[in-house]
Amino acid sequence: MRIGDYLREALPEGRKSVSFEFFPPKTPKGEEALFRAIEELRPLEPTYVSVTYGAGGSTRDKTVEIVSRIKNEIGIEAMAHLTCVGSSRSELEGVLGRLRDAGIENVLPLRGDPPTGKEHFERPPDGFGYASELATFIRQQFDFCMAGACYPEKHTDAADLESDLDHLELKVAAGVDFLITQLFFDNARYFSFIEKARGRGIKMPIIPGIMPVTNVEQIERFTAMCGATIPDAYARSLDARRDDPEAVIALGVEYAIAQCSELLKAGAPGVHFYTLNKSSATRRIMQALRKENLL
Repeated sequence: MRIGDYLREALPEGRKSVSFEFFPPKTPKGEEALFRAIEELRPLEPTYVSVTYGAGGSTRDKTVEIVSRIKNEIGIEAMAHLTCVGSSRSELEGVLGRLRDAGIENVLPLRGDPPTGKEHFERPPDGFGYASELATFIRQQFDFCMAGACYPEKHTDAADLESDLDHLELKVAAGVDFLITQLFFDNARYFSFIEKARGRGIKMPIIPGIMPVTNVEQIERFTAMCGATIPDAYARSLDARRDDPEAVIALGVEYAIAQCSELLKAGAPGVHFYTLNKSSATRRIMQALRKENLL
């Protein structure tokens, strides 16, 4: 199933998209935990799941293997992430060919973060420096449905939100079919971003990305890396529970339920959950949203 086709058919009928993001584990134990989480989330009938992509060959083979297994053995639609980091055109073409041959129809082209130890992204020899360039290459060489990443609080390398929107327009022109946002915790950021994107003529679905907070130090690291901000009141509430893991999870689930509820009621086309390869918090959020008939 091409996710873009699903969205074009489902959204006018009032159906929403639900998706879960996973990352390739580096150990057999981690892989067991990943597929256990997928099986636990499977009854929620996600529209699709996505699998991230390691830089410099670190987990790229696992990405292909996992998305193939999810689609062909588990029976859930899957989307593979693909980054520019450390790969030539021919290497990327090889990965894309493997995905195509495995029956994968959906990819998410990204520039990617600098490898560990590097402060700045470096364009690989005979490679790409921007997601828009990779998307153009994919559109010219293959017939995948493509998602694009977008940033309600701007990409960390962008000078400001307007210049970041300039780059987003290039991705749209390259042929992406729908957009998924970076995680955020202030819905006003999403609504403002939607308004600005629509003002640029970007009409495609923009799916909000939600990360349920389950660990305070972890979310502080993530937000520092990706440039997302935690509202002051929420940050204080999390900090007060820092040493009580169960209280942190309970607050994270409660906050995410309220966040998703407001987004869906305001017309968001669905929700993309950054699961961190865990199922419990996402399951609880989904159950609450289903009770409200929002998903």
